[in-house]
Amino acid sequence: MDLKNSIYKRFEKYAKIDTQSDEKSETFPSTKKQLALAKLLAGELRAIGAKKVRLDKYGYVTAEIPATIKGRVPVIGLLAHMDTSPAASGAGVKPQVHKAWKGGDIVISRRHKVILNTKNCPELAACRGEDIVTASGDTLLGADNKAGIAIIMAAAEHLLRHKEIPHGVLKIGFTPDEEVGQGVKYFGVKAFGADYAYTFDGAIAGEVEDETFNADGVTIKITGKSVHPGTAKNAMANAARIAADIVAAWPENLLPETTEKREGFVMFTDITAETEKAEISGIAREHDLKKLKALERQLEAIVAAARLKYPLASIELAFREQYRNMKEVIAKHPAVMDKLLAAVRQAGLQPHVTPVRGGTDGARLSFMGLPTPNVFTGGYNYHGRYEWVSLDGMNKSAEVLVNLVRKWAE
Repeated sequence: MDLKNSIYKRFEKYAKIDTQSDEKSETFPSTKKQLALAKLLAGELRAIGAKKVRLDKYGYVTAEIPATIKGRVPVIGLLAHMDTSPAASGAGVKPQVHKAWKGGDIVISRRHKVILNTKNCPELAACRGEDIVTASGDTLLGADNKAGIAIIMAAAEHLLRHKEIPHGVLKIGFTPDEEVGQGVKYFGVKAFGADYAYTFDGAIAGEVEDETFNADGVTIKITGKSVHPGTAKNAMANAARIAADIVAAWPENLLPETTEKREGFVMFTDITAETEKAEISGIAREHDLKKLKALERQLEAIVAAARLKYPLASIELAFREQYRNMKEVIAKHPAVMDKLLAAVRQAGLQPHVTPVRGGTDGARLSFMGLPTPNVFTGGYNYHGRYEWVSLDGMNKSAEVLVNLVRKWAE
């Protein structure tokens, strides 16, 4: 099955639409620009013949592909998210295809000295001979998760054109705000109507995931005291300095850049500071919930020490639950992973079940009653200028999708 051309045409179109979400926004979706892609997708779903297409007030796009077989089989959901990460610009994305990559440097941007190779990304080595897509060096690419959207849309069109392929009722869902941990905040699982689902939001070909981090957001607010620096002794509380002190006190071996596999971390993502006030934003991540709480207690101890050191300041620390490890739910429904692994093998790939060092909408959906593991899309280095995706990997993901819906019809 070769859907590469269809997948790329769709991906290129979607990638050029800026859908960056905003973690500081109080609206939902967090940015109105995500709705531009939502409206486009709703129109495209109608155009390919999908049924029950809906774009609701929250920006969720849902649709149905009718069954091609008689009899009751589980209804399967296929999901991807529309937003891109706030970590890098998603405005003016210019995708470029590096045809049949031979194994040398991939020059994303000579001007910005953004060069991709197997030294700075060993995962690329498995894609020798494949068509690699990157951005131009000014932005992220947006394969997270527009690759997933393109895969689902191309596969949906293929299934609607080939009614000889046996499958039950399929539900399609595209969500906003996954990157800021709010992707399924208003998602109606009951109305969606799926028994099981899969997010297409993973990494390199063959990887499937049934386990995520437990994730909390971190906010530290500091209120200082400003006085003239000439008379500041024992009278000033410099909120900017206090913020720097707290960040510097966190152990270096518990940062994302010093951890891997199942190791947890705290990451400080944003600091705004002046003398009278400062705010630190961050994230806490651990696969084991008890260990996550231990990390948080460690940060509480650092803040408590800062309160003693700076008695003239007020320091508030708060944690906000974002998502939990979906393994707890998915393990209770073994058929969900069994059929996925069989579908990957049928596509000629050796499946690699890996824990996600991150999260997906599937983590929250699983705890909302819809077990939802994650499927590869063929990309890597998400959220930055070195992001890339293999067109061949995307095509394999679409093949797995078709195999998967067949498996559920057996």
